[in-house]
Amino acid sequence: MDKIISLTRRRGFILPGSGIYGCLSNSWDYGPLGVELKNNIRQEWWKRFVLQRPDMVGIDGALIMNTNVWRASGHLDEFNDPLVEDKKTHERYRLDDLLEKNGVDVAGMKIEEMSKKMKDINLKSPKGNELTEPKMFNMMFETYLGPIKTENNKVYLRPETAQAMFVNFKNILDTTRIRLPFGIAQTGKAFRNEITPGNFIFRTREFDQLEIEYFCREKEWEMHFEHWLSEMHKWVKHCGISSKNIKDYETPDSDLAHYSKRTIDIQYKFPFGFKELYGLAYRTDFDLRSHMEASGQDLRYVDPETNDKFIPHVIEPSFGLDRTLLAILLEAYREEKIENGERVVMRFPYWVAPVKVAVFPLLNNNKKLVKKAQEIFDMILPNYTTQYDDGGAIGRRYRRHDEIGTPLCVTVDHDTLENNTATLRDRDSMEQIRVDLDKLLDVLDKYFTGEKFNKLGKIIK
Repeated sequence: MDKIISLTRRRGFILPGSGIYGCLSNSWDYGPLGVELKNNIRQEWWKRFVLQRPDMVGIDGALIMNTNVWRASGHLDEFNDPLVEDKKTHERYRLDDLLEKNGVDVAGMKIEEMSKKMKDINLKSPKGNELTEPKMFNMMFETYLGPIKTENNKVYLRPETAQAMFVNFKNILDTTRIRLPFGIAQTGKAFRNEITPGNFIFRTREFDQLEIEYFCREKEWEMHFEHWLSEMHKWVKHCGISSKNIKDYETPDSDLAHYSKRTIDIQYKFPFGFKELYGLAYRTDFDLRSHMEASGQDLRYVDPETNDKFIPHVIEPSFGLDRTLLAILLEAYREEKIENGERVVMRFPYWVAPVKVAVFPLLNNNKKLVKKAQEIFDMILPNYTTQYDDGGAIGRRYRRHDEIGTPLCVTVDHDTLENNTATLRDRDSMEQIRVDLDKLLDVLDKYFTGEKFNKLGKIIK
């Protein structure tokens, strides 16, 4: 993890938030490479799960919603974590985390049981001090609408993206021709006032979700649950994440969220252990029924063939964008011995790589080479995310682009001026071939659709 954090800071993937002011606890900014990486994941997810499926539509809901939404959804009463405080330092911790670190299985435990166990084992804070009695802490961020702070205009930043999809259910039925079973998808920020955030970007107070609410008939929920579990595992593979580092965790009934009848966490083997990467929940008809009762609006679905009215049930595949990005970074990182030393290389899947092609002039003080390299850069740029790089020796430039995961480098040399060819170098194999510049874009297209170089200098499947 330390190596990943160092690389992402050094190369501008992920930077400490508010850095010039001494940072803000567990706040991170995505730099020039990080934002490209993040956008690539988001766009690929949207293409795969929304644009390429006839049973899916998307929305972009508001970050701040009517407080009655959170009252009906149960978040005002149920969205709590057990909090304890160090009596000496006044630092606050999640009691369940402290107990787990001391070997206690807290699955299904109520706060009263945690409190008793805490006393039984004489639990101390990480600083070795006495702890306060536990209390439940609501994780939603509060704010106020308008110029005056009163209880009447208190609102909350959304702790999940799901509720906008539920409250817009009727609007989507009325404005589209979509029919059951179908899904609504949304990506965007969610906010949780975590007691103990940490592990880099794994747990933060603001984060991006990629979520789907898939509506179906009650009798078909198990079929759709299995379908989405399979689709989520296919996505994991598509992200270049090894199945050896993935396991499914069936959440015990005693530990299910208040809205869920079944939940499977897809866990990833992070350096700090197997932790949740994604979640798949069967939310029954809890949300639509709760909003229907609270709002007085009819949120039933009308079968166009039988005219039967019923409240659909919901399967929820939930993906964390930041956690996906972290898992991809961990999977891609390699330290390799090469002929003239060692290299660090990020073996990103091609679609993920923040920069697809780098263009170098062999010498940065040769005007003809620089001009030709800039012409090639301008030719590639409209088709692929491309960087022009003339800083330092050519070997150093290769190492730099290995570290940021650039799949291909194009080097312009003296032969380029003579015969209109350039050297194309593959990130993973480090093989190099000469390519006619008139055919360069065609070669790039073949490469990024799954073909690679062989040692004979030809492109092969």
